[in-house]
Amino acid sequence: MFLDRVKPLDAILATAEKKSLHRSLGWFQLTLLGIGCVIGTGIFVLTSVGAQKAGPGLMIAFLIAGLVCIVAALCYAEIASMIPVAGSAYTYSYATISEFFAWTVGWALIMEYAIAASAVSVGWSGYFNGTILGGMGWQLPAWLSAGPLAFGGAEGGLINLPALLIALLMTWLLVVGTSESAKVNAVLVVVKVTALLAFVGITLTSAEFSMERFNPFLPAGVFGGWGSGVGAVGAAATMFFAYVGFDAVSTAAEETKDPQRNVPIGLIGSLLFCTLFYILVAAGAIGTLGGQPILDAMGLPLEAGSQELARQCAMPQYAEALVCSNEPLAHVLKVLGFSWIGNAVGLAAIIALPSVILVLIFGQTRIFFVMSRDGLLPERLSTVHPKYKTPHIVTIITGVAVAVAAAFFPVGKLADISNAGTLYAFFMVAVAVMMLRKNDPDRKRHFRVPFVWIVAPATIIGCVLLFFNLPIEAMLFLPVWGAVGVVIYFAYSRSHSHLGRGVIEVVDDIGGEEKMVPIDTTKS
Repeated sequence: MFLDRVKPLDAILATAEKKSLHRSLGWFQLTLLGIGCVIGTGIFVLTSVGAQKAGPGLMIAFLIAGLVCIVAALCYAEIASMIPVAGSAYTYSYATISEFFAWTVGWALIMEYAIAASAVSVGWSGYFNGTILGGMGWQLPAWLSAGPLAFGGAEGGLINLPALLIALLMTWLLVVGTSESAKVNAVLVVVKVTALLAFVGITLTSAEFSMERFNPFLPAGVFGGWGSGVGAVGAAATMFFAYVGFDAVSTAAEETKDPQRNVPIGLIGSLLFCTLFYILVAAGAIGTLGGQPILDAMGLPLEAGSQELARQCAMPQYAEALVCSNEPLAHVLKVLGFSWIGNAVGLAAIIALPSVILVLIFGQTRIFFVMSRDGLLPERLSTVHPKYKTPHIVTIITGVAVAVAAAFFPVGKLADISNAGTLYAFFMVAVAVMMLRKNDPDRKRHFRVPFVWIVAPATIIGCVLLFFNLPIEAMLFLPVWGAVGVVIYFAYSRSHSHLGRGVIEVVDDIGGEEKMVPIDTTKS
């Protein structure tokens, strides 16, 4: 039976202590880690993509995505404080459901984080081209500034060189060390939040702000149709992408001091702090410039990242449209006549968005690290650098893959594909919380989900709802990617699994002595 392996919690904790990462992060650094990922792409980059899907209904989209994330964050907070090791939803599934499902979650997370980091790299490139190069009167040739038109890039596009280079730079920083990366991230978060506060203050008090710009509020309705990716719920499925930050916090549990206290604070605190910014910035952008989508002949929004939308956005009448901008927030301020402030916001995005890339690659490499440590992937991948104390091999592999994807694909398509994996992982975490409540009710929980039998099912329902409102291509990508993972599991991982080979160890402290003893995995 391929669902016969469940890894005991004591074994997971003991294995982590035997081959662990250095604990260097406190609650404040964790909160900044979450803010660094949550505030970024959804505001600085995906605002235009969300507006194309839902128009002014983008504000409702943020609210829907935020509500799903809140209930998911509660589930994450309880289980992360119980299992304070690297691995996130993968480790949680391993301890509750089965090794097979843990593998599918880990495989989905590898895809989620890597593609998300690629998407943010593309978004950073848009600001770099518009604010830095454009401000100096320079312009990269089309073949160096965007991916091919066939992939939703631009006419004459071939490779997005700035996106490729920023991904490689963040990879190098992560190889150097986790603590150093967290310090850089803290500085970038301050820059980013300051820029957004300025944007909110200017737009919401501007004489150009008008409630008439919010009409029609839902040009594509609440539901645009299953698989269409449009409407308020379709936009929510895309904007959900930016909330992955709190998930990345849980992957850092093994590198956290006093994780039972600090992980819940980092998870919930960063999410609540960031959600307010999403709604306020969206209101300011739409109220001053408008956010109506470009429609097709049937009166429906054109698909974000499509060739046809790229062609329409190249026309003069859409030169100032929010939905066509690659640097939406800076674009809004420049159109309003605040060019120097717009450039400042663009510069802030250029400085701060790398923190999002950094956190996403960080999360992906820690999933890779733990799967390797468990024997499901080659153990050499979990090698820790003797000087930097980081998993340098998986970090380099991840960074190269992220850079290649960023070089050729547009931000909207990458975000939707990443969301498919994210929603599956959140779904499994909600299942894991309920199973642990039933199977291990007496284990100490520093944080307990209130009304867990309501909150966890609400998380499951919310994830399913958003998944089926993604574009059909994004929905299909997950099962195809998953099928590849299943083949790898049965061809390699199942036979090399430490749990399956009976080499998992736990701490035996009987008699006051601590020693490592093998456990009988045939009863797992």
